[in-house]
Amino acid sequence: MKKVSVIGAGSWGTALAFVLAENGHDCMIWGRRQEQTDEINDKHTNEAYLKNCHLPESLKASSNLKHVVDHADILVVAVPTKGMREIGAQLNGLIQQPKLIVHVSKGIEPDTLKRITEMLAEEIRPAARKGLVVLSGPSHAEEVVLRHPTTVTVASEDADAAKEIQTLFMNSYFRVYTNEDVLGVELGGALKNVIALAAGITDGLNYGDNAKAALITRGLAEITRLGVKMGANALTFSGLAGMGDLIVTSNSVHSRNWKAGNMLGKGYSLAEVTEGMGMVIEGVRTTKAARQLAEQYDVSMPLTEALYSVLFEGHEPKEAVDWLMNRGKKNETDDFSN
Repeated sequence: MKKVSVIGAGSWGTALAFVLAENGHDCMIWGRRQEQTDEINDKHTNEAYLKNCHLPESLKASSNLKHVVDHADILVVAVPTKGMREIGAQLNGLIQQPKLIVHVSKGIEPDTLKRITEMLAEEIRPAARKGLVVLSGPSHAEEVVLRHPTTVTVASEDADAAKEIQTLFMNSYFRVYTNEDVLGVELGGALKNVIALAAGITDGLNYGDNAKAALITRGLAEITRLGVKMGANALTFSGLAGMGDLIVTSNSVHSRNWKAGNMLGKGYSLAEVTEGMGMVIEGVRTTKAARQLAEQYDVSMPLTEALYSVLFEGHEPKEAVDWLMNRGKKNETDDFSN
């Protein structure tokens, strides 16, 4: 049994706390709102994020971050990318003994173009962390708490740290692989949200299966092209954190990014979509970062460019699709010839 704390009581943080508690670990979850943590403690539910889910009674919650941090040897950080630096700075001030830190979020910081492990490494002093691990893959919280078979990957520069987290989470319905390619795992998890937004748009436009299959396939090529140029292993993008996560996020009604794209395709504005969702849409922010990375590394990312034009330049979705379809001729395998 390990002492583990999950920082963030959204749907994914709650689902992972569910797994950890079921695995017999002494697990505590932190939420910002007292009424939410009271609900978890008293009713063993978190209805705002996971409907009709009964949480293990051994799972405890608190809105006191210091109390939750002091409880654990392992911290699972499950907050949106935009809040990662803030929470990292708070953890840096609270950690007294070094902790093994796992993050489970997917995004890239615009302008700095930092991945989440890089942000956490900057915010949390080395003496406060035993290691940094990323957990990623095709994993909707709504299905995990139903104990439906789910498979993810964990990556770290420290192989022993990755194996420890693999053991921590593994059970009969939650299978965990290890991977040493931290860069590829984080890029795959972040950039698939961009393609999932675009996939939602194609569905909102009622373009059917042909368009969707093409978008996912060329989206994977685009992600791989950038990732390899940045130094990631191409094989990572054919795995769980790449192709696996891209497929599920581009097709599932559980996906916030797909839902947001679907609304855009139906004619809603970005402001209306953001207000209607009520939760963070990581793909919107990541689209900015992906476009900046494409410019920095001189990599062609036409799907990202088209989506950016819809989100931030006022172009209509159909206009962006027409631009994509009428570009110049190309050889399909040119992307991978080197």
